[in-house]
Amino acid sequence: MLARIFKPAKTAMQSGNAQTEFWVLEYEPEVPLKVDPLMGYTSSSDMRRQIHLEFETRDEAVAYAERSGIPYRVLEAQERDVKLQSYSDNFRYDRPQPWTH
Repeated sequence: MLARIFKPAKTAMQSGNAQTEFWVLEYEPEVPLKVDPLMGYTSSSDMRRQIHLEFETRDEAVAYAERSGIPYRVLEAQERDVKLQSYSDNFRYDRPQPWTH
């Protein structure tokens, strides 16, 4: 019944920072997923997989886990490396790499 505390990364389909500002507490899966042979759906009998708690800060999530007696593991947030790019830089005359097409 180990819980993970982490700050989710943005998905590849996002250009903004939606749903990445909160810290999340989720339980690690205890039971593997089962595939229904008839329909092909995946399911699990583990009800803790449905719990998804959001907190403003990492410390709030850790305090909640300790207060509730939940063993937890904290996955530290990795900061993004933002490279500012301009579309017009592709057409500069002093471009570092020449056109190849």
